[in-house]
Amino acid sequence: MSIKRKSTAVWNGTGKEGTGKLTSQSGVLSDTQYSFNTRFAEGIGTNPEELIAAAYAGCYSMKLAFNLQGAGFTADEIKTECVVILEDGGIKNISLSTAVKAANLQPEKLQELALDAKMNCPISQLLNANVDFNAVLIP
Repeated sequence: MSIKRKSTAVWNGTGKEGTGKLTSQSGVLSDTQYSFNTRFAEGIGTNPEELIAAAYAGCYSMKLAFNLQGAGFTADEIKTECVVILEDGGIKNISLSTAVKAANLQPEKLQELALDAKMNCPISQLLNANVDFNAVLIP
């Protein structure tokens, strides 16, 4: 099975003074503004790093849910935060942290399933960055 997803970026102007718009196939992004200020300052709009962080957090959480299900657990909640760190013109580090609430799940089993999700979710496989990782069990 092959699944294709498409997004489009349109940029107008120079790198610093120009502006761009991002549109996704689903319509979740529809001419969503991005610019130098949204990427390197605190301007209004989005940026590629924020979108990568959202994609990674979402992909990882879903893979962990499948891992939990395969081990006989159902998560009441999986909350994953991903921070993509852009410095010196590149993404060299990512911080991935997840907290899970699931009945009868032991911390050792969470670590096993969480690490597998980190190694095997499609976005993990895509990214070629060092990933700092943390998983905690919510009591």
